[in-house]
Amino acid sequence: MTTNTTRKRLFRILAAVLALALVAAACGDDEGDAEAPATTAAPAPTEAPEPAPDPEPAEPEAPEPETEPEAAEPEPEPEPAAPMELDVDAILAADLSDCSPAPQGEPLRIGYAADFSDLGGFVDIPAAKAAEYFVELLNCWGGVDGHPVEMVIRDIEGDPETAGRVAQELLDENVTAILGPAFFDVNQAILQVTAGRVPTISVSSTEPLLADPEQLSLLASFTDTAQAVAAAQFAIEKGWMTAVTFSVPGPYFGYVVEVFTEEYESLGGQVLGDYPFVPAQTTDFSAQVNEIAGLDPQPDVVYSALLAFQAAILGAQLSEAEVGAEMLVADAFTATGGYFVDGVEGFFHTSHTFPDPDGRMVRFLASYEAVKGGVIESESYSALAADAILVISDAVIRSGSLDPVTVGEAIIAGTGVDGLTGVLTYDGGGSPNTPVYVHEVVNGQPTLAAVYG
Repeated sequence: MTTNTTRKRLFRILAAVLALALVAAACGDDEGDAEAPATTAAPAPTEAPEPAPDPEPAEPEAPEPETEPEAAEPEPEPEPAAPMELDVDAILAADLSDCSPAPQGEPLRIGYAADFSDLGGFVDIPAAKAAEYFVELLNCWGGVDGHPVEMVIRDIEGDPETAGRVAQELLDENVTAILGPAFFDVNQAILQVTAGRVPTISVSSTEPLLADPEQLSLLASFTDTAQAVAAAQFAIEKGWMTAVTFSVPGPYFGYVVEVFTEEYESLGGQVLGDYPFVPAQTTDFSAQVNEIAGLDPQPDVVYSALLAFQAAILGAQLSEAEVGAEMLVADAFTATGGYFVDGVEGFFHTSHTFPDPDGRMVRFLASYEAVKGGVIESESYSALAADAILVISDAVIRSGSLDPVTVGEAIIAGTGVDGLTGVLTYDGGGSPNTPVYVHEVVNGQPTLAAVYG
């Protein structure tokens, strides 16, 4: 395990690189007539007897009516076996030293086009570990509807060309579904190869454009739209009626601010200004802070998708300028090691999960640590990897098929899949309506402030 200081440095490096970028009857012989015996002749009568009257012809007996043979009662059709149900709690409690009999059916093969490079490794390295371990537990519990589950993991090296090649390799290995990386460009390279022939589920992306059912392109989590809307609603409910934002034009860093602003102002809030920054590079916000300090009215809240260490710097500079605005940031906070960064006490952020001590995510991570002797650093993305496997498994059970397109369509139609992050319902869409959690950092730990959805 790394020390907190090393973790801080690691997450800062990873954060910097990040920004740059679910079948005869036989008969016997007749014997001949026996010869009649000889008899003596009778004496001739003296008188000829009167001829006997012709007998009346006997009426033919009416044939008995034919009776139809009684129809045999049809054998009752056997009732179809009820489909199995995934018991998530039982899966998480599986004892790898005392497993159920191994399933003997055709394997359910799930590919993972994972990014182990400096760009996406902060997400996909822990998520791949979590996926492999969850499959171990799932197989120990009994597999999926008679199928053992196999994970096929390939590194895309953060490169779109490599991502396309890996996608073809996974297709050649007859996977039923593919887990995808975080970022839009490498996911697009994968989708160009899969071309709607196999469902792909990005484990960690929140990009709305990747939620495309027509391409069988899906997310394991809520979208940026959902988390920005939730953040705006939370701010209004807290009574924070004035805000400033920090953004960069384009997806994520710009998009979440656009959605937040629209929702926030529709609910009666006022955005006083939007300020630029460079993700992972800006380490001095004094110019922006000076402008904010001169605003009248002052902002009640600052909203952005700032990386964790940048949010800490901005928060400190705002405090020095006696700007008492609350800090509210998107899920980049946890993705870039927010709880290993100093100066974030009292910050609020949106998240995919909440580490309830009795919750499934915490039990899963504790099980991993007990069995593997190590820890998975990224809680949220580990839970999302397990949820993606549960979504695929549920679709296989409901469809009774391993055919990729059939399974993909079943995922999209699915409702109420019990997972680690909540209940996942696609209901015709490309992303599940999982909850958006809002955390507050209290004593360096996440405290649940609100849940939306």
